Amino acid sequence: MVVGGDAAKEYVAGFAAGVATVIVGHPFDTIKVKLQTHNTKTQVKEYKNAIHCTSQILRSEGVKGLYRGASSSFIGMAFESSLIFGIYSQAKQLLQGETESIKPQLQVIIPSAAFGGALISFILCPAELVKCRMQVQGRDSANSNYVRYAGPLDCALNTMKSEGVKGIFRGGFTTLLRESIGNATFFSTYEMSRHYMHLQLNSNSSARSQQSKILSDVGIGIISGGLAGMAFWTAVLPLDVAKTLIQTAPDPNSSRDPFRTLGSIYSRVGLKGCYAGLGPTLARAFPANAVAIVTWEGAAKLLGVKRD
Repeated sequence: MVVGGDAAKEYVAGFAAGVATVIVGHPFDTIKVKLQTHNTKTQVKEYKNAIHCTSQILRSEGVKGLYRGASSSFIGMAFESSLIFGIYSQAKQLLQGETESIKPQLQVIIPSAAFGGALISFILCPAELVKCRMQVQGRDSANSNYVRYAGPLDCALNTMKSEGVKGIFRGGFTTLLRESIGNATFFSTYEMSRHYMHLQLNSNSSARSQQSKILSDVGIGIISGGLAGMAFWTAVLPLDVAKTLIQTAPDPNSSRDPFRTLGSIYSRVGLKGCYAGLGPTLARAFPANAVAIVTWEGAAKLLGVKRD
């Protein structure tokens, strides 16, 4: 539980975690978005797999192609991470009250995380729309249905000019579903795995040096964060595929219904289409979320946040 007075510090720690996540995870996200956009149209895949997609990006655009749309991602992810960790910690404290519990309480964790996820979706949706549209355009748009933008700001302004304010929030309902379900899964996995690993470690070692304690805390953060990230994306990847297609659709009048979109994908390419980008997503999920959790816990500790 977060002790009162530490709320602002939790948001700062979450912000640091978001920046670390983008640095590690954005190239994997670019590959995921490319696969989701181009490999769900027909039975013929534009990219054979994640490795082929990566090589094509590097060949045509260089390393910077893997970080296309990263500036909007930095802004969106940093604030999203700040809010989700801060809101989650405060909501959990509010629901838990003064009750002390050794074992994580799922009846507290799940609604706290889902509530935080629902709130951040309103900030995350516009940032991800810009990021995804930047990622799919590539270098040569002469034979593409996708509009080419000079940068994230140009993308946002053109979207609002052509589609109105509601255009920048395209895919908002799908983002809300993804974040609510995903964060409930993420924090449940994180809290439970962290708890049992600490129990196991403490039962095997009654006396540990400060250095070994720091190393073990980092190790537990890496494993619990990585597993939580993989659980998040395994649970909600179909919704993420639907969100990507809704946000990058060339036709502004196309459906915004995620279930209708997934039904259309399934009818064209089967169940595998609903999990397009699974490989790079899971490859990204472990290191990116491991870094996020270690950064969050480390920053909170440096800022003097006290937890049970």
